[in-house]
Amino acid sequence: MNRTLYLAVLMCLPITALQSAPQQLPTINVQAENETPHLTTRIQWIKFPQLQYQSADLANQDRSAIVRVYADKTGNVIKSDIQESTGLKALDQKLVSAVRNAKVKPHIKDGAALDIIGFQTFTLKVDDSEDKRSNKNNCTYTFASKNWLKQENNKSVPFKYTQQPSLQLDESLLKGQDRLIKFKFKVNKHGEVSRVKLKKRSGINALDQHVIDAISNVKIITNRSYKTLWIYKKSTLNDEIQFKLDECR
Repeated sequence: MNRTLYLAVLMCLPITALQSAPQQLPTINVQAENETPHLTTRIQWIKFPQLQYQSADLANQDRSAIVRVYADKTGNVIKSDIQESTGLKALDQKLVSAVRNAKVKPHIKDGAALDIIGFQTFTLKVDDSEDKRSNKNNCTYTFASKNWLKQENNKSVPFKYTQQPSLQLDESLLKGQDRLIKFKFKVNKHGEVSRVKLKKRSGINALDQHVIDAISNVKIITNRSYKTLWIYKKSTLNDEIQFKLDECR
């Protein structure tokens, strides 16, 4: 009887130990959804890549390329490489360097900034090279938006620019046709501009970006009544600018 009881106790020991031990599961590292880089084919730039080139850099032939861009949460470009080449290694390197010195507008999702992986297309024309443009008597466009022109003529406007936004555009950027850009932006209590958004694009990314840059670096004075002076509410303002070939100076 005692022997039978002893054997029964021995047989139960491993089963009891197994049941009482905590279950160990393999650990799987899963990246949080909001840490996944934002992928885009339309990068929004704070500072557009600035590329200066001579016609010789293009081997006297129009060129195009696609550059892959990696930007961190603050919009700094941490890496760039050629997705589609111009066919000229030295020109590709110029593009890569220009992109690395640019800055991307951070992408915000659910209140958190994400890394960005995107693609930027470049079209490089011989006629736009520095040596070719210097031989032309091209005119330039300054910032002459609808609101600015009214402001200059002392007409009633919903807001005022503290100074004319800085803009110098070559006529060649219009690619032979009139262009219109409509935009809106927010202004804080200090008159600083943020969140510039295009309501109507010109059809030329570089032209759009020049206008965004001009608006982003100017201060605004908004009209407020005495009843609302003690209340601050972020203002959303609208303006538009038209570039006409026959009005270039």
